[in-house]
Amino acid sequence: MESLKIARHFVIISLFLLQGTIIHAQNADAALKAFKASYALEAKKEYAKAAESLKAVYDEKSYEINLRMGWLLYMAGSHNESVNYYKKAIDLKPYAIEPRLGYAYPASVLGKWKEIEEMYDKALTIDPNNTLINYRKGLFHYNRGEFQDAEKCFEKVVNLYPFDYDGLHMLAWTKLKLKKTSEAKILFQKALLSQPDNKSDLEGLGLIK
Repeated sequence: MESLKIARHFVIISLFLLQGTIIHAQNADAALKAFKASYALEAKKEYAKAAESLKAVYDEKSYEINLRMGWLLYMAGSHNESVNYYKKAIDLKPYAIEPRLGYAYPASVLGKWKEIEEMYDKALTIDPNNTLINYRKGLFHYNRGEFQDAEKCFEKVVNLYPFDYDGLHMLAWTKLKLKKTSEAKILFQKALLSQPDNKSDLEGLGLIK
């Protein structure tokens, strides 16, 4: 009699697990179809409709859905909503860099510059050599006239990518602002190897006697 109870209990557990597997498979299939539909609508620049296709299968615990919702709503011009979805993605994956980069797009439209910089600072504790974030941090410092801090950021970019035009260009101007004219001249010349007729680099060289 006891063995019969155990067998029944085992059958019930097995059915419960099987049902969970089926539900998970159905949810995964629905999510895949929703993502596919969102890409098709995005290609037609119907960003709001693309976001709606994902809302139909929205799962607050899905990093992928929250991340994509952030992007689509940014493109749709719903910047406050976009920020909220990017924040949810960050909460779900605290060590991920991509949602922090994505957050900057709607946040910049909303003028949340302090929040963006804080987001970049946190990202750099995770990935200190991230060239895109170092470059953007360098721009923050440069535009505030904090040229020594800007120099550190741009130097990291150029050390990792020695022929990256943007890094060379901004490091050259930063060196010039710091009156390091010899270094600035070399960097402007290197930048011109990438964009030979760039007016800004030619202007910078013209300022060096």
